[in-house]
Amino acid sequence: MKRVFKVLFFILILFSQVFAQRIKDIAYFSGENSQQVIGYGLVVGLAGTGDTQRSNFTVQSVSSMLKRFGITVPQTDLRTRNVAAVMVTASLNNFLKEGATFDVTVSSLGDATSLLGGTLLMTPLSGISGKVFGFAQGSVSVGGFDFSTASGSRVARNHTLAGRIPRGGILKQDIDSDKIPNQEINLYLDAPDMTTANNVSNSINSKFGDGVAIAVDAGEVKIKVPANDQNNMINFISQVELLPVQVDNIAKVVLDERTGTVVAGSNVIIRPVSITHGNLNITVRSYPIISQPNSFSNGSTTVVNDAVPYVSQDSTNTIAIQGASNVQEVAAALNSLKVSPKDIISIFQALKEAGALVAELIII
Repeated sequence: MKRVFKVLFFILILFSQVFAQRIKDIAYFSGENSQQVIGYGLVVGLAGTGDTQRSNFTVQSVSSMLKRFGITVPQTDLRTRNVAAVMVTASLNNFLKEGATFDVTVSSLGDATSLLGGTLLMTPLSGISGKVFGFAQGSVSVGGFDFSTASGSRVARNHTLAGRIPRGGILKQDIDSDKIPNQEINLYLDAPDMTTANNVSNSINSKFGDGVAIAVDAGEVKIKVPANDQNNMINFISQVELLPVQVDNIAKVVLDERTGTVVAGSNVIIRPVSITHGNLNITVRSYPIISQPNSFSNGSTTVVNDAVPYVSQDSTNTIAIQGASNVQEVAAALNSLKVSPKDIISIFQALKEAGALVAELIII
């Protein structure tokens, strides 16, 4: 029987046309950075889905916490199925001030099965130096569920061993940040590119005058602040951030072999090439033969599987591409072969090896 392929070829057009973007969306100024913080805490109020006695650190943590409240309980008497040890992480903007709230991420550390319905107890959050910047506490939102029965049945949706606490962190210590200079500032691109850096400097110069900005390299643009703007740097930086810039992107094709997904940018070009594709399908079918002995013969019933292989070969298709200058033409050309996503990935790899694919090939 001829095998029918359903082609699931998905090409996402990242930029079908070149759109201008704001500088604030593609770059950041010197002095803008984040402080990552981390903490160890306990999530309580779980419905028997917390850590077991095998997670010794959870038992020790609960025992130590109770001692702070004047309660002494032998560790052997503790049952921690309603408690889970977690790691709490967050990324803080260096311009946040004392009292600001921020989101935190909570992730299970032990052998808990779910954090659904749990509440994080007050957890200090510190940086790499050990300095405590704030605290986190609140109800954990996991965005799913995971229920099991004694018989082994299980119903789950999404991942329930990690969740978030929106605005669950409170900053208690300002993060050290450099003062914004008022004579010269540096602008760094998120994705370094020579053409984009040059476009950024040209856009700034067209707004504030020639010589104000100069591209140092693919990732940095130096800006000399005009004299009349040096007393109001926030206003100057805001004007720079809102300037539109034409962003230039490298032509890329991303192949995901696990899911068969192909993502191509608008700058992808396929040079004139001929592609031949054919499939050989082998199917093995089993025809069981049952041998039944006569009555009172002391024989036993025997089942023999007679496996018969069937071989079919799809007709080989050949197409000639005279050259494709956009993703729509690439999709139409490859789709005409009526192949599977896995075959399309192989075709793209072969096109790259043959020098017909003018794009960077990324396999994930």
